[in-house]
Amino acid sequence: MSAVATNGRIQAGGVYYMISRSLGPEFGGSIGLMFTLANSIASATYIIGFTDSLKDLMYYYFDGAKIIDGAVNDTRIVGTVTLIGVLGLAIVGMDWVTRVQMGLLLLLIGSQVDFVVGAIMGPQGDEQEAQGFIGINSELFSRNMGPDYRKFEGNTQGFFSVFGVFFTAVTGIVAGANLSGDLKDPAVAIPKGTLAAIATTFVSYIIFPVLIGAAAMRDASGNTTLYQLYRNQTMEDPDTPYNFWENPVFTSESCSKTGGTDENMKEPCEFGMQNSFQVMELMAAWGPLIYAGCFAATLSSAIGSLVGAPRVLQALAKDKLYPGIYLFSKGSGANNDPVRGYVLVFIISFVCIMLGDLNLVSTLLSNFFLASYSLINFSCFHASLIKSPGWRPGFKYYNLWISLVGGILCLIVMFLIDWVTALVTFIITIALYLYVSYRNPDVNWGSSTQAQTYVSALNSTLDLNMVEEHVKNYRPQLLVLSGEVRSRPPLLHLAHLLTKNISLLICGHVIQTEPSQRVRNSLSKQSYTWFTKHKIRAFYSVVEGMTLEHGAKSLCKLVGLGKLKPNTVLLGFKSNWRKCDKNELRAYFNTLQNTGQNLTPQDIGS
Repeated sequence: MSAVATNGRIQAGGVYYMISRSLGPEFGGSIGLMFTLANSIASATYIIGFTDSLKDLMYYYFDGAKIIDGAVNDTRIVGTVTLIGVLGLAIVGMDWVTRVQMGLLLLLIGSQVDFVVGAIMGPQGDEQEAQGFIGINSELFSRNMGPDYRKFEGNTQGFFSVFGVFFTAVTGIVAGANLSGDLKDPAVAIPKGTLAAIATTFVSYIIFPVLIGAAAMRDASGNTTLYQLYRNQTMEDPDTPYNFWENPVFTSESCSKTGGTDENMKEPCEFGMQNSFQVMELMAAWGPLIYAGCFAATLSSAIGSLVGAPRVLQALAKDKLYPGIYLFSKGSGANNDPVRGYVLVFIISFVCIMLGDLNLVSTLLSNFFLASYSLINFSCFHASLIKSPGWRPGFKYYNLWISLVGGILCLIVMFLIDWVTALVTFIITIALYLYVSYRNPDVNWGSSTQAQTYVSALNSTLDLNMVEEHVKNYRPQLLVLSGEVRSRPPLLHLAHLLTKNISLLICGHVIQTEPSQRVRNSLSKQSYTWFTKHKIRAFYSVVEGMTLEHGAKSLCKLVGLGKLKPNTVLLGFKSNWRKCDKNELRAYFNTLQNTGQNLTPQDIGS
C-alpha cells in the first residue's frame, strides 16, 4: 500500500482511490462499495466490543448492575447511545475528531503501561493467585505454549475460527489511508503512519499474549480458601515442593474446561485466561485503567471507521461508477464533510448493533477487509510486472513477488476462516465488477490494466510474426475505401459481414485537401462513435493531400502492423461509370489496379 500511495498524487477516497487508479474502475468500484460496508460493520463491531467491556465493568464493580438483562438488550441500548455520540462527533468536524483521538491514544498508552507493570509486579494477594494470576513463570509459559481450542456456543473452535474474530482487531491500520483527502501530504503521511501503526500493533499483540501466557493459568476456580488450604498443607511438608499447577484450584477437579460445574466440587470455573475476559484487568497494576484502555481502543477504532467509510463512499460517488449513489458525493463545511454518508453508515452500523453479537459479524467483516488487502497487494504486483511508465512509486522498499504472495495468502485465509462467507464475498465482488464493466464508464485514470492491454497487444503482434500462415487460419483482412464512414453504411455493413469482428477491418479515408488537426480529430471521433453505435470493431485511417488513386496506394502500403496488414481491398462499385468523366473513370480504374499490385501476395500452406 505504501508503494501505491506514493505513486503520484493521492486524493480523497483512501483504499478505493488507490485501487481504482491502479487496477481500473471495475475493481475499484467493487472494492469501494465493499470497503464502505466493511467499515460500517467495523464501526458496529468496535461499539459492541465497547459495550461488552462496559457490561463487565458494571457487573464486577457495581454488584452485577445492569440496564435490562445484562446481555444482548443492554448491548443494543448502550451501543445505540454510543453510536449516536460517535455520529455527533463526526458531524462536528475533523478538528474535534483529532482532539478526541489524541486523548484516547494517551489513555490507551497509559493502560498498556499499567498492564505491563502489573504483570511484572506479579500477584498482590491470595485472591489474585486463586483466580489464576501467579506471576511470570517459565514453566507456566511452556505449559501454555500449545493450543487448547474448546467449544464455544456449541461449536468446537479452531485456529481460523478464532483468527476470523481476532482479525478485526488489526483492520484499523488503514484508517489513516481512508482519510487521505484530509492529509496535508498523503504520499508522506500514509507510508509513515501505516508502517508505524503496524509496528506498534505488532509489538503490542506479541508482548501482551506472551505476558498473559507466562503469568496466568488457563483455568481457575477462584476459590481462595481451597487455594490457601492446599498451599499451606504442601508448604508444611519440606519434602514436597509446591507447584502452582498441582493446586486443585487450577485442575479439572476444581472446574470443567468448558466453564461448567464439576460434579465433585460443584464450583463454576469462572477464572483463568480461557474463561474470564477480565484476565488483563486482574494482572494490571490498577485494574480500572485497563477498562479505560478498552474503552479508548474500541471507541477510537469506531470513530476511525465511521469517519473513514463515508469518505470512501463520497469519492466513489463522485466518480459516478454506480447509479443512485451520486447524492453521497456532496459534502458540507470547509472540509467538505460527507454528512449524508455519515447518516448511511450510521444506519448500517445500527442494524449490526441490533444483532448484538460481536462474533456474528466479525467473520464477514474479516473477509471484506481481506479482499481489499488482497487487491491492494495485487495492484502493486500488477503495476510492477507490466512496467508501466506511470509506475514510479516514491516508496522503494517493496517487491512484486512478495506483493503477489501477500495477495494470494489473503485469499487463502478468507476460505480457511469460512469458505461460505469467502464465496459470498467473491460473488459480490465479481457481480459488482461485471456491472461496472458492462456500464463501461467514461473514465481515463491511466490504470495498470490499460497498460496491460498495450503490453498484451504488443506481445501478441510480435508473436504473430513468428506464426506461419495456414489455409485453416486464413482470414480476410480488409481495407475498406469508405471515405467518411457514416456516408457509406451499406459498404461497411458488407465488410462487417465478412470480418464479423474476428478479423482486421480498416476504414481508409482519402482527403484531397489538407484539413486542420481539429478536423482530423473530429473525423476520427465521429468514425469511432459510429463504429461503437453499430457494434463494428474497426480502425479508421486517413491520408490527406492526395488523389484517390495515390491515397489508396499509400493506404495499402502504410496501414497495418506486422502481419496485421490488409490482404483484401473493398471499395464501392462505380455505378455511374457510363456517364462520368473519363479522367474520373481512369482514376477509379488505376485505383483498382494499384491496390491489387500493392497487396503483397502470401504463401498459404495447405
